[in-house]
Amino acid sequence: GSSGSEDEARPGTAAAAAAQKREERLRKFRELHMKRNEARKLNHQEVVEEDKRLKLPANWEAKKARLEWELKVEEKKKECAARGEDYERVKLLEISAEDAERWERKKRRKNPDLGFSDYAAAQLRQYQRLTRQIKPDLEQYEKLKEQYGEALYPTSDSLLHGTHVPSKEGVDRMVADLEKQIEKREKYSRRRPYNDDADIDYINERNAKFNKKAERFYGKYTAEIKQNLERGTAV
Repeated sequence: GSSGSEDEARPGTAAAAAAQKREERLRKFRELHMKRNEARKLNHQEVVEEDKRLKLPANWEAKKARLEWELKVEEKKKECAARGEDYERVKLLEISAEDAERWERKKRRKNPDLGFSDYAAAQLRQYQRLTRQIKPDLEQYEKLKEQYGEALYPTSDSLLHGTHVPSKEGVDRMVADLEKQIEKREKYSRRRPYNDDADIDYINERNAKFNKKAERFYGKYTAEIKQNLERGTAV
């Protein structure tokens, strides 16, 4: 009698074990399915972000970091002004001697005055000097960022022509800077006035420069010979 009841219990136990095993497999399948969907979603987001990064300008990260640093400096200045403290003094107190010495060495190495080497180097130094003078309007930048959001940072698909209207202050600042450059350039111009009474002993501009250089170095030795040639008494 006992063996008969055991035989009847075995099919029920086997069916329960099979159902449990099937449920376990379905649960794992659902987990894998959810993980696959999540991975697909993350992968799509990464592709979109990478495409957005590739469309940004090459130096965008550096520009963004620079603007964020300038905003922090501006906030720090306002905090110091509210407390009645000198920002430069507070900044120096926060800098260690090692950092100050390292920054000073870097500054000297960054833009050494090597004198005139060629026109390309002179133009680069002029460009760097002019860009250092630019003071960004951080309040206007914040307003534009709130107004345009991500559209403020152009990509290769952005339409820029005709969308920017410079302010009157910006135009006046540019005109004043150009007038200052013109005034300085005229003051240091090396062009010499033409002398109608001078003897013409050259055939072109290059030959005139060579003759002047030769006169500067050898004029005192050849002065007597030139005088004799002019008088017609040369031997």
